[in-house]
Amino acid sequence: MPAVDMTLASAASTPATARKSGSAPEKKYKCQFCNRAFSRSEHRSRHERSHTKERPFKCLKCRSTFVRRDLLLRHDRTVHAKDGGVPLHSEVKRRTTTKPSDGPAPGPSKASMSLDTATLEQIEASSDGMVDIETAAMLMTDFRNKAMASQEPESAIDAPDPVISPNGPSLLEPSVAYAPGAVALPQMPWDSMVPHTVTEPKAHSMSSSSGESHPAFNSASALSSHPHQLPPIMERQMSGSDVLPSSFQSMNNSVPVSGLGTPGALSPYPSMLGPVSPVDYRRSPGPSQALTMTRAPQVESDEQCAKIYENIKTFDTENALLDTFHLPSLNTLNRLLKTYFDLFHHHLPFLHVASFKPTEVSAPLLLAVLSIGALYIFDQDQAYMLHIGSKVLVNQFLQNKENFSSRKCPLWTMQSTLVNMIFASWSGDPKGLEWACSIKSLLANMVAGNRYELKLRSEGREGAQPNHEEWIEDEQCRRTYYAVYIFFGLLTLTYNHTPAMGFNEFDTLELPSSESLWTMEVSDDESWRESLAASRIITFRQAHDNLFQGEPARYSAFATRVMINALFLEVWYHKRSPEALQDVVTEYKLRLALETWEKSLELCEPETVVVQLSAPHKGHPLIFNAMAMYRNTRARLVVDLKSIQEALRYHDSYEVAAAMTNARDKVERSQEMIKVIQECFDCIEVAAVQGIRWVARTSATNWSIEHPLTGMDLMVILTLWLYRLEHDEEPANEEELAMYNKLRNLFDDDSVDIYGAKLSSTVARLWGSMIDEVVVWGITKLMGEAFKLHSQALVGYEDAMSSRSGSATPSMAPGGVQVLEMQVAY
Repeated sequence: MPAVDMTLASAASTPATARKSGSAPEKKYKCQFCNRAFSRSEHRSRHERSHTKERPFKCLKCRSTFVRRDLLLRHDRTVHAKDGGVPLHSEVKRRTTTKPSDGPAPGPSKASMSLDTATLEQIEASSDGMVDIETAAMLMTDFRNKAMASQEPESAIDAPDPVISPNGPSLLEPSVAYAPGAVALPQMPWDSMVPHTVTEPKAHSMSSSSGESHPAFNSASALSSHPHQLPPIMERQMSGSDVLPSSFQSMNNSVPVSGLGTPGALSPYPSMLGPVSPVDYRRSPGPSQALTMTRAPQVESDEQCAKIYENIKTFDTENALLDTFHLPSLNTLNRLLKTYFDLFHHHLPFLHVASFKPTEVSAPLLLAVLSIGALYIFDQDQAYMLHIGSKVLVNQFLQNKENFSSRKCPLWTMQSTLVNMIFASWSGDPKGLEWACSIKSLLANMVAGNRYELKLRSEGREGAQPNHEEWIEDEQCRRTYYAVYIFFGLLTLTYNHTPAMGFNEFDTLELPSSESLWTMEVSDDESWRESLAASRIITFRQAHDNLFQGEPARYSAFATRVMINALFLEVWYHKRSPEALQDVVTEYKLRLALETWEKSLELCEPETVVVQLSAPHKGHPLIFNAMAMYRNTRARLVVDLKSIQEALRYHDSYEVAAAMTNARDKVERSQEMIKVIQECFDCIEVAAVQGIRWVARTSATNWSIEHPLTGMDLMVILTLWLYRLEHDEEPANEEELAMYNKLRNLFDDDSVDIYGAKLSSTVARLWGSMIDEVVVWGITKLMGEAFKLHSQALVGYEDAMSSRSGSATPSMAPGGVQVLEMQVAY
């Protein structure tokens, strides 16, 4: 008999029987939204949160919020374990260990933290009429803070609330409606966006761009909003009408230094707490440095707009763009530049921001950059107009160039082609992917020729250090080569395309420098040479050899992303080798290199560039993205879902879902698979701990495309493994039981109850809904639809099995999965 369901029922009923005897309790507490009845009021309150999306359990160390208290406790144990401070305990443990004679413990205490309404209700609901000394002290401190706040200036209250909280998921607002053609970009917490007023002209954009809204925003649950601006997605909760400044100040003063760090050290504004770059100084070697922020290039005047238009006409020698292309207005141009450099650039920083002058940069590269910026403000029509314009100009340049040579190709042609290929490959359009694949060899050839010229330039210096301008030119070349390398790696990961570049292209090439050195403002040549000499940049070959010899290497955040891409391609070549099953030595070396790569994170170069993105990782976004690639690479050593990757090439969600379901036999139940499932757990835990709804609405603009791409394999493996555990004849062993329970505890009961407590269908449905709710890159819409179909297929297959057997859904043997009780009071 299958192994999960009988235990699901017994685990839910046996503890309740042990607690109470006699008849079942009367269910007199009804949900005000769906009339579902409960025997206890706390059970009803907990259920109603699935309707209201309330997250009342707040972490007072980082302001993250949770639906259940056990999730808050686990978040405190895992995320803040190394931060110091007083750990959280369950209410029962806290009441039994606290004595009336004991005063508050010395050091940071929750008594010093300001409370809001939700926290007070949480204390009231969980105390059962008893309040310990610590809680009483915390309440008294909160009352004192509120009294002091009533006498403080209220200037901060008048400031507009940021759309995305810098501290993770504060509290979600309900779904919002988006006005057709006038969706404003969400403002970032540290820096307001370029003003986008209601009266801003849109005369230069394509006329059809205002005709229809993006399909990702057509929601039946949408609420009305301002017709010309995207309303806030996230909104801070205030404990009163006028206590925000004091409560934030109280948080600022009470968080220990070993925790998140003082806001003054990690945030541009002292009143902000949150997960911002740089890489954690507690783990990064080297002296402390001053923090810097890059500013997106901007167009200053209409005269500069006219100059940009003249540059476009100069490149358009065949007058191919005159009838279809319209240059956006000044405000829109600045907005698109800002979205590219604030939201996309940090994930692939191959452009030098300080030297990127919109009026001087080549027109094809400028249009390619603007097209990505238009995607991030959900203006599809304008994005495609700019994208096609860039492709046309690049094509004209290459066709009209006599005696074409990859050695003589300017760098901007490589950069423009790369950005256009990124746009096309993740657009969700199969024709765009076909075009990108058709010019892969051209781009690889450009890299090879340009790299050879770089080698000759370096050798010509005869060992002398370059000056700052020469180094910027060389470093921009190197970063562009590695950006192409990373992009080709993602094509291989997603579509199983054979890599167009080999390792030999980067043998003696230096790895990318730190972002701090890359963005440094140089006052004199001598200080620059001292900074360059102190940076100790190693070559690709040196880092590669260190990893395979088990010796951690120190390199930058960008180099970290490059090296995990190299290891992924090593794994890909190994799994495609006919001798892969017998080649135990190579697999051992690959595992050693991956473990060494992870250890090298401790030595990562300290970054001083503050990145204005909201993400759970406190370091540079490149580290966050590299970890996603690392998890996928570890899984690929055991499970290779080649059929799904090939189905993705043709962008048919039904074919992709069918390939997912047909891959059941590739996912086995073994000791090795448990390690893979741990990687899958780490992937989905990032979203679950932050909040599925929060991630669904903010990750599209704040996280890189790598996360949905790398997460696809992991979630397919996870759902198929859960399905086998729930339906196999073989009972689950202890390790499988423990892993199942860990996964089950990530979700509230109501999300699982939709499919009768079948976790496999729940995970597939939630992941699909999360990655396609807000769409920047069309490929995520395809993946989301495929996962929803996959979820339905798992349920349908299960129903078909039940109907053939003539009985209810098969239940698990008594030795099966011990799922936690369905109704638990928090």
